[in-house]
Amino acid sequence: MTKPSISSTTKDDVPALQLVLDQTELFPSEMLPEMLGPSLAGDTEAFWLTCHLDGKPVGFCFTVPEELADGTWNMLALAVRPDLQGKGLGTALVRAAESHLKGKGQRILVVETSGTDDFAATRKFYVQNGYDKEARIRDFWAPGDDKVVYRKAL
Repeated sequence: MTKPSISSTTKDDVPALQLVLDQTELFPSEMLPEMLGPSLAGDTEAFWLTCHLDGKPVGFCFTVPEELADGTWNMLALAVRPDLQGKGLGTALVRAAESHLKGKGQRILVVETSGTDDFAATRKFYVQNGYDKEARIRDFWAPGDDKVVYRKAL
């Protein structure tokens, strides 16, 4: 596998990233163009990063500033094509987001995920990438589906 490249998401990345969303079912792919709109127009501090492999978009990361917090950001979405998961591309995206935020003098990056068994690998991924489990909110997403919050100081 060639080395991935990570850059700001562009309009040209959208069709391939919609396929990533269709494969991962992170959220409905038809939402992506509207979600990306403010970033593409330069109307927000929030940012999207795309991971390219052999010139093709294969994953993305979406990070937003937390309102009313000083230097705290939330990574709202991270996805990599299922056939490429476990190859370091998610880690590369997370590190790129962290580097971007460090370069802007930001302090903390948080990530929220599900506490169900289906998300055990996701929780393990964040721990392996230096995130500490900070909180669990029982039954947040639905009955029996807790929100688990991870934190990393930048």
